[in-house]
Amino acid sequence: MTAAAVLFTILTLLVVGGAIEAMRHRRRLDQIPVRIHVNGTRGKSSVTRLIAAGLRAGGIRTCAKTTGTLPRMILPDGSEYPVFRPSRANVIEQLRIVDTAVDFQAETLVLECMALIPYLQWLSEAKLVRATHAVITNARADHLEVMGPTEFDVAAALAGMVPVKGKLFTAEQRQLEVFSHAAKDRGTELVPIGEDEIEKITPLDMAGFRYLEHAENVALALRVCEDLRVARATALAGMWTTPPDPGAMFAYEMDFFGREINFVNGFAANDPESTERIWRMALERYPDVEKRIAIFNCRVDRPDRSQQLGRSVADWPAADHYVLIGGGTYIFARAAAKAGIAPLKMVFAEERTIESIFEIIVELSGKSSLAMGMANIGGIGLDVVRYFANRSSLKSLK
Repeated sequence: MTAAAVLFTILTLLVVGGAIEAMRHRRRLDQIPVRIHVNGTRGKSSVTRLIAAGLRAGGIRTCAKTTGTLPRMILPDGSEYPVFRPSRANVIEQLRIVDTAVDFQAETLVLECMALIPYLQWLSEAKLVRATHAVITNARADHLEVMGPTEFDVAAALAGMVPVKGKLFTAEQRQLEVFSHAAKDRGTELVPIGEDEIEKITPLDMAGFRYLEHAENVALALRVCEDLRVARATALAGMWTTPPDPGAMFAYEMDFFGREINFVNGFAANDPESTERIWRMALERYPDVEKRIAIFNCRVDRPDRSQQLGRSVADWPAADHYVLIGGGTYIFARAAAKAGIAPLKMVFAEERTIESIFEIIVELSGKSSLAMGMANIGGIGLDVVRYFANRSSLKSLK
């Protein structure tokens, strides 16, 4: 057999094998009547968990999978397990998640979209999930190096996962027209969650959460549960009991040898708009502290994010100190200095150990302080959260 014949045979086997695998996956998908695909800039993991919890409370056998801070598979009894990844994250792992949901006889599967690259967002929906219900939380100026350069482009990229002849739920306001156009093109019903619906989420509704949850996330999740015939009160009660994503916003309060240190985990918010919002919320919670310490966890592979935050931070309520951890901190520092942040207020802690970072925060704290982590939960960000969690009392941030 010639080399050309061998190559042709191999290619034929690959094509046939791929077609057989695609048919098998389609049959597995058909065994799950309701498939909910969750995407957006902020709040994907939270909304995935909220929807799954609400549906479980309504007696619907539900599996869910989040990719947030730590990827998790959530089973019909609410128990959850880490998703094993032999190497880097890959959208193909959704095949394994579908198989697991079928094995557990799930009636509904809630999947957080794990793709960023626009064509992969389309591929995830069209080939791997084929959602009956899609959810887009919002479209913010984040991951601009992949989906940018503008917020409009981010919305257009997210619209790639709008399903064909399904339903699309979104709490996005500014870029709603983008999603409306995509939904009309694909014969999908658009269900917008407007300000009036978000305002119906009362302080009493939010009081049931032991961590900071956002009203728009709750309104969005409740609307999806309502569409699947789960009563509002039942779904909300289920949402109150679900464990939050490890990146959820908590406050950890400690007395360290007479120094009152209040650490707020805001690492999961990493676009300027969301980050400023939670910084202001934290300042409202702790208005009388002596020192305000903003901790930015920079990533060398996210230079655009560091630059965005550095340019924006000068317009926020001022911190007394800006502690820069992670990698590529000079990108944030350069942008912040150009925007007007005094260089002497910036403390470089790149490549420092977690113990060293904690000591820096203690030294800067005075008698009382608010220290808030921002920008990225990955890498040393999660280590910082765990370090404070192990040494502090947990308080819900309301």
